[in-house]
Amino acid sequence: MKLSPSILNADFSNLLAAIERIADLADFIHFDVMDGHFVPNLTFGPALVNSLREKISLPFDIHLMIDRPALYAPSFRVRPEDILTFHVEALDHPHEAIAAIRKLGCKAGISLRPRTPLSLVFPYLDQVDLVLVMSVEPGFGGQKFMPEALERIRALREEIGDRGVLIAVDGGIGPENIGPVVEAGAEVIVAGAAIFGSPDPHEAALRLWKAAGQPRN
Repeated sequence: MKLSPSILNADFSNLLAAIERIADLADFIHFDVMDGHFVPNLTFGPALVNSLREKISLPFDIHLMIDRPALYAPSFRVRPEDILTFHVEALDHPHEAIAAIRKLGCKAGISLRPRTPLSLVFPYLDQVDLVLVMSVEPGFGGQKFMPEALERIRALREEIGDRGVLIAVDGGIGPENIGPVVEAGAEVIVAGAAIFGSPDPHEAALRLWKAAGQPRN
C-alpha cells in the first residue's frame, strides 16, 4: 500500500508545514485541482502546486478535476516520479490528455466518477500508470465512502491483470474502511479528512497504516 494524503482538508494558510508534518508517513502528496466547471468547486491551480514542488521531495499525485486537461497539464512543473491524473469524462479525448502528460516526462493516470462505467477506462489500460477510482462524487472533501466502490475495485483489478497499472482510491477513506479497500485491490490510498481533519494529522496517518494492516515501508 502507498498513502497519498490530500491537502484539500489541510490548513491552506500553512500548507508547507502541514505537509512536512506527515511527510514521513506519505508516499505521495495529493493535490485536488478543480476548475469550478468539471466539478462544482474551485480550489487551486498550477501556481500553488509548482511553488510547493520546489520545496517538497515527495512525489506529487496531481488530480485534475478539470475540463480540457490536455491544455492545462503543461502548466504543471513535474518530475518523473510525479503522477498527473485526468478524468475520462473530461472534454478532451483521453488519448490527447495522455499524450500531453507523457510529453512532460511524468506518469499518467486516468480517473472516473463513481457512476461512470468502468469499461470506459479499459481501452487506455495499456497507456496509463494508474487508475483512480472515485469512491465519492468528486468536488468536495469529507464525503462518505460509497461501499459499491469495493466491487468496482475488484472488477478493475481483474481487468488490469498483469499490466502493472496501479489502482488508487479516493473518497471517504478512514480507519473503519481502509482494510476492505486494500483487500479489494487498491494500492494507493488517498485520504484527506481522515488525516488533516484530525487535531493530530501525523497520528491520524499512522492510524490509517495500522488499520490497513500494512507496515510502514
